[in-house]
Amino acid sequence: MQTMYAHIAGELRELTLPPVTQEVLPGIQWGAFDELMTPAYWRGQAWQHTESGTFCDFRLGRSLVEEVAACLLGGWGMPAELALAAYSRVRESDLLRAGVSADELEEVLSEPFMVRGRSRKYRFVRQKSRYLSGCLQRLAGFTPPEDDVAFRDLLNELPGIGLKTASWIVRNMRPKSEVAILDIHILRVGRHLGLFPESWQPETHYRQLEASFIQFARAIEVSAATLDGLMWDHMRQLSSILRKTRPKAEQLDLFSSDAVSVH
Repeated sequence: MQTMYAHIAGELRELTLPPVTQEVLPGIQWGAFDELMTPAYWRGQAWQHTESGTFCDFRLGRSLVEEVAACLLGGWGMPAELALAAYSRVRESDLLRAGVSADELEEVLSEPFMVRGRSRKYRFVRQKSRYLSGCLQRLAGFTPPEDDVAFRDLLNELPGIGLKTASWIVRNMRPKSEVAILDIHILRVGRHLGLFPESWQPETHYRQLEASFIQFARAIEVSAATLDGLMWDHMRQLSSILRKTRPKAEQLDLFSSDAVSVH
């Protein structure tokens, strides 16, 4: 067995984990919790964050309509800060309602945004405006099913909402749901773990990838939503560090933990 200690809320707490060589899933060992990106590492990080009360509220909006808008305006190729600025402007302009035209949205999104002291332009303005206008129209009177996957699949039918964005919306609205947001960060972790075959791509194997991810989350006793958010955040930070430190990145301890540990 291995034991992880952490100071949480002023208390020293401990987590007991299986031995390093024990398999969490066939062919995948637990590994050491202080080794970056092992199953034990993710279990330990999730434990700390759960005990601390982080990674439990993912909402960007105050309603389904607002959540759809926030997620649709973000996503692939869009810096998070710029996407949130665009979402805030559209919301504050009272344009998140049925009947708003794509032209109205395009006009508001075409004006530059100040992000971290720099003037930035929102990309894909015309396309995203058309999608958002269509979503707003179809969401009028929309009642989400209780089943999370059915909810996700209905959202997937909205203009411009793929499986990843639909899963993002459901995860934000329902933090205990068992859907996965399979972006590049999650794919990298899954492939590193040996969880995802290299040949599987989200465009053609989304549901298979998601099923494997959820199976892994259950095996390490972490909610899929928490694990998804945690992996995304850590890998985003890692990518930023790698860009700044190459070629010496491999020599760095990229994720120093707050935990004090013994085996």
